[in-house]
Amino acid sequence: MKKMSRNVLLQMEEEDDDDDGDIGDVPASRRPFLTPHTHLPSSLVLENLGQTIIPDLGSLESQHDFRTPEFEEFNGKSDSLFFNDGQRRIDFVLVYEDESRKETSKKGTNEKQRRKRQAYESNLICHGLQLEATRSVLDDKLVFVKVHAPWEVLCTYAEIMHIKLPLKPNDLKNRSSAFGTLNWFTKVLSVDESIIKPEQEFFTAPFEKNRMNDFYIVDRDAFFNPATRSRIVYFILSRVKYQLINNVSKFGINRLVNSGIYKAAFPLHDCKFRRQSEDPSCPNERYLLYREWAHPRSIYKKQPLDLIRKYYGEKIGIYFAWLGYYTQMLLLAAVVGVACFLYGYLNQDNCTWSKEVCHPDIGGKIIMCPQCDRLCPFWKLNITCESSKKLCIFDSFGTLVFAVFMGVWVTLFLEFWKRRQAELEYEWDTVELQQEEQARPEYEARCTHVVINEITQEEERIPFTAWGKCIRITLCASAVFFWILLIIASVIGIIVYRLSVFIVFSAKLPKNINGTDPIQKYLTPQTATSITASIISFIIIMILNTIYEKVAIMITNFELPRTQTDYENSLTMKMFLFQFVNYYSSCFYIAFFKGKFVGYPGDPVYWLGKYRNEECDPGGCLLELTTQLTIIMGGKAIWNNIQEVLLPWIMNLIGRFHRVSGSEKITPRWEQDYHLQPMGKLGLFYEYLEMIIQFGFVTLFVASFPLAPLLALVNNILEIRVDAWKLTTQFRRLVPEKAQDIGAWQPIMQGIAILAVVTNAMIIAFTSDMIPRLVYYWSFSVPPYGDHTSYTMEGYINNTLSIFKVADFKNKSKGNPYSELGNHTTCRYRDFRYPPGHPQEYKHNIYYWHVIAAKLAFIIVMEHVIYSVKFFISYAIPDVSKRTKSKIQREKYLTQKLLHENHLKDMTKNMGVIAERMIEAVDNNLRPKLE
Repeated sequence: MKKMSRNVLLQMEEEDDDDDGDIGDVPASRRPFLTPHTHLPSSLVLENLGQTIIPDLGSLESQHDFRTPEFEEFNGKSDSLFFNDGQRRIDFVLVYEDESRKETSKKGTNEKQRRKRQAYESNLICHGLQLEATRSVLDDKLVFVKVHAPWEVLCTYAEIMHIKLPLKPNDLKNRSSAFGTLNWFTKVLSVDESIIKPEQEFFTAPFEKNRMNDFYIVDRDAFFNPATRSRIVYFILSRVKYQLINNVSKFGINRLVNSGIYKAAFPLHDCKFRRQSEDPSCPNERYLLYREWAHPRSIYKKQPLDLIRKYYGEKIGIYFAWLGYYTQMLLLAAVVGVACFLYGYLNQDNCTWSKEVCHPDIGGKIIMCPQCDRLCPFWKLNITCESSKKLCIFDSFGTLVFAVFMGVWVTLFLEFWKRRQAELEYEWDTVELQQEEQARPEYEARCTHVVINEITQEEERIPFTAWGKCIRITLCASAVFFWILLIIASVIGIIVYRLSVFIVFSAKLPKNINGTDPIQKYLTPQTATSITASIISFIIIMILNTIYEKVAIMITNFELPRTQTDYENSLTMKMFLFQFVNYYSSCFYIAFFKGKFVGYPGDPVYWLGKYRNEECDPGGCLLELTTQLTIIMGGKAIWNNIQEVLLPWIMNLIGRFHRVSGSEKITPRWEQDYHLQPMGKLGLFYEYLEMIIQFGFVTLFVASFPLAPLLALVNNILEIRVDAWKLTTQFRRLVPEKAQDIGAWQPIMQGIAILAVVTNAMIIAFTSDMIPRLVYYWSFSVPPYGDHTSYTMEGYINNTLSIFKVADFKNKSKGNPYSELGNHTTCRYRDFRYPPGHPQEYKHNIYYWHVIAAKLAFIIVMEHVIYSVKFFISYAIPDVSKRTKSKIQREKYLTQKLLHENHLKDMTKNMGVIAERMIEAVDNNLRPKLE
């Protein structure tokens, strides 16, 4: 039976029928992969070339090398997490559909799938894993293969994966809080420690089998927690081979699931979320998480981050830690934002320029020029009365204060988060994670080129040459650039829509205000165009998102990053670059381009030689920017909640409806979990992306919408609990993964923070009317430019609207109803130009140049002040606190000391044994001679 310990691969001449691309294909003779011999030294396990291959398996009936799992009947214990013997813990579950019971005519395909699966399971057993199969209680076509990793396998791969494990209990004392008087308040917000007990802290070190006695092993069954066990088993499942075609190996559970050979692969939840397990040995962590974290009644409590990390792994834990910290910081921004909003709301009655717009003897008598060439009529300024009142709320002095505050707030958030992240790195043992992260199996599969490492001067395998890497980077960059151009094209399409539909609304909507019709007061052509364009823009954004997600994944797979962290960082940059243009392009257009290059009525500027450029309301485009932000932020939040909550809930509800006939039967834990929804590998990526896009809205355009932090705060409070509810109730348990930090999202947020200072300064300077009003108040309301004896805002509207002579219209259209409001010789338009008859008629006047100079000066001063404060804060707040540095240094010292002392003890003990043996040998040799 010597062959029983050898790796079994199917060697087949027919074409492979897998449908998941080329991931996992590699010439077998060139692949450094797992060895089936778990008793080998750990350093040799990954270096084995996998040459123990059965050359030709022949027919299935003649094959005796397959080692198949034993079939066992379900023992009726629905909460059991163990094999039927009650001793071996289930670390992973594989699900497949028995080909012999499928109702299909594709017997050849079924036979191929069965042989691949049997070869794979046989190799799993050869690698030391133990398997037990059980048929489904509700559907006898389904088979559940339970996987258990024995102690020897766990130790071997813990060393390969450099997993840190406990050496001794942590003897460092926690510093008492400086806010001791507020302990009663923090207790109300914290999770009850009698329910979720605090985790014991240990000094840790990467596991080594030859130093096993140095580690804190009280109970072998508890030394590796369930999350670590699942991570180790998944590491093996992702690398075991199952087929050989033309000297090319196929490997990995992901490929088998994608090709339909297995229906699913997942670790088990430890119990039901609504009640505790009947098994007294079960920790009931899922139940505790639901009760103290995901349940709506816990919405005001802090998150049990240590338990989240223990149950789901560090990657999930760091996401919720970041989201919770971001939400806490939003509380301060929301309070200041609401205060600035209330300041504008309470002072809107003192808004002089808005009163002038609404006044029947001022705004009611000012005739504005047509805003398009053919169908647009003259219109009275006072039809924008309601929008001017709303604009007073947002375009106030409080907006300036809030923009400066948010520039400082975002720096404080990022710096304090770095400190918090450093604390979590120490507490969760991820300080040196980059050194221990393994290559992705898809990367290992492509390592066919041999090169000499410049540092070690040893041979190593890489997936492609430098020339091949350049080609891949060029192709990927070109694809990303093409999609960005596609988004820009869609934005141009929206602009053309705005220009076209504005003409229609101008012709169809009423030209005069009827005080008895409330709709006419709000539904102006500008408002109708803005709202419809924003809705269409949002729909296009969501459609392009759906398409580009698939494209970005394909591009990143082609790029072939080495580690999972590199893969996610590469995908993150591509997706964010796309989303940045997709979500923010329309906002940038309204803020910085709309109404800026329109010319004047006698000489307008045209888009594409056909469409006349849009103009802003007399009060500016700030209110339209606020409308755009509200629609996109609100629509995005509603859409995401529908996707995140309703979709998995409905899918699970449909599944339960189909299984209602067998609901009276007792189902095992693994079958209950199988019928939950799977969460894709990039599920967490989309959660990050959603929050970072929101972070951009909160920071980049906050000068136009002070309530954005409040909306984000409310959304995030719900988001935390919704995500928690999804994970604990609707989705299968995720494979635990390590993560040191939030990855590429950190530099993305820093880039947004830098850009936010510029955008907010430019919004205040160019989009709002704050600077022109200040210039008028301090310079043009009094002599030599003004007629008032004291500084005032009276006359501002009349001063900022230039005069145009109707007779100077070029190419007057017959369809333009100029006589709609009577015979007018002049009309007004929004600009700072000399009137007709002036030696420099229709040229920019002195007011324009004062305003431009003031705007540029304001941008320079605001940017330099905020950047100086940001630099000072970044310098003053270290990324790692002194307390955390001391803990890290203390742990390194004690770890080295402990391992060194234990090594010396072993050496002394061994030397003593050798010395005793030498003395005994010498004594035995001399005694006969003396006798």
